Amino acid sequence: MRCPQCGAWETRVLETRTVSEGRVVRRRRECPNCQKRFTTYERFEETQVLWVVKKGGRREAFDRDKLLKGMARACEKLSIPLDVLEEAVTRIENNLRSSGQNEISSQIIGEMAMEELRGINKVAYVRFASVYREFTDVSSFIEEIKYITDEMRRGEMDKSHEK
Repeated sequence: MRCPQCGAWETRVLETRTVSEGRVVRRRRECPNCQKRFTTYERFEETQVLWVVKKGGRREAFDRDKLLKGMARACEKLSIPLDVLEEAVTRIENNLRSSGQNEISSQIIGEMAMEELRGINKVAYVRFASVYREFTDVSSFIEEIKYITDEMRRGEMDKSHEK
């Protein structure tokens, strides 16, 4: 593996572990030349191409990196490890592939991403939703935050009734 910092060809593996239910191998590496540390991921190469049908009807190949970048953008300046987002994207991709469909609307993918982010961090969820649902005014934000707050209260009430 080539070092992304200095371009040296030899790097050393410091740690290897599986993630996403054993479907992905994560390797922590270090370059002996510049001492830069970085992470690589190995995953099974899918032969089935998933097509995303955009709002206007245009089709493009599913790009997990594009989804990851969008979710990461919603998590900027929040203390959410990249591993958590990687696993969420892997779950989404696995669900899409196991659906048996080779064409999926971008709306379904967006809803799946919002559902994952809702479980990871409520602020990241609202940020993603604001772009995905194209919030145009403050009232849209307030409505979404009220929905999340009510949902959280219902969850707390359910927990108190269990005791």
